[in-house]
Amino acid sequence: MSWDCIIVGGGPAGLSAALMLGRCRRRVLLCDVGGQRNLRSHAMHGYLTRDGISPAEFLRLARAELGRYGTVECRELEIVEGTREDGGFAICAADGTRFNTRKLLLATGVTDELPALEGLDALYGTSVHHCPYCDAWEWRDRPLAAYGEGEAACGLALSLTFWSPDVLLCTGGAELPHGAMARLAAAGVKFREEPVSRLEGGDGRLERIVFASGEPAARSALFVVAGQRQRSPLAERLGCRFTDRGTVNTGTCEATNVPGLFVAGDASKEAQFVAVAAAEGTEAAMAIHKALMKEDAP
Repeated sequence: MSWDCIIVGGGPAGLSAALMLGRCRRRVLLCDVGGQRNLRSHAMHGYLTRDGISPAEFLRLARAELGRYGTVECRELEIVEGTREDGGFAICAADGTRFNTRKLLLATGVTDELPALEGLDALYGTSVHHCPYCDAWEWRDRPLAAYGEGEAACGLALSLTFWSPDVLLCTGGAELPHGAMARLAAAGVKFREEPVSRLEGGDGRLERIVFASGEPAARSALFVVAGQRQRSPLAERLGCRFTDRGTVNTGTCEATNVPGLFVAGDASKEAQFVAVAAAEGTEAAMAIHKALMKEDAP
């Protein structure tokens, strides 16, 4: 049996695509093993009608909506291999199960590479974040900190001044880039270049940043410059082109350079928001349905 489309990844992009394809009466298999990128967050923001909902509850509601569409099936499967075959794709799960599909949508997302700071894990998602658009409003007008190196960290610190007048940049032992000191000073951003020993707080709430030397700094929230990597190797193994940022280079309606293969969500774009991922999933689903219609036309 061949599916019209297999979707790998059950976050906002994958679920949105499954919903639209289900409404197009397409036979869809959605494969997901959980562990979405934002599950550690206490709430997601910036999504109309769902601002402040927990990510887990958002996923529960989305899965429940798919139950209306009998042509959509969701399975807890990790997809580990995929190859082009007979104009479509053959994919294989970790348990050895194999499937054939006419179109393939990867919505596997990215994994954040967080700095190795003692105490960060207990605070991450509650008072340690990486996206000010998603979480800074909740910490408005309170003492904030940015952590990281180079221009990216300086940019993060400067952006936080729109939410708080009290911003501290911690470089973790790295020197500030040339000219950065003047820019930070002009915006009222303080900085410290000493290595950070640990983060201290309780019940998920940051209280202070402890440095290798000097006095600790009392802070309410910390925003970090986090690197990223693709959560799944499937796009690379299937021959997708990548951007300089390490995301999949997609074109119109999330299509890739591999015929029949689409990539939606954080794996392919710079604007990594739930609302954007959901929109990309819908857009990809529309393109997949149109491509299938064209193939089936007499």
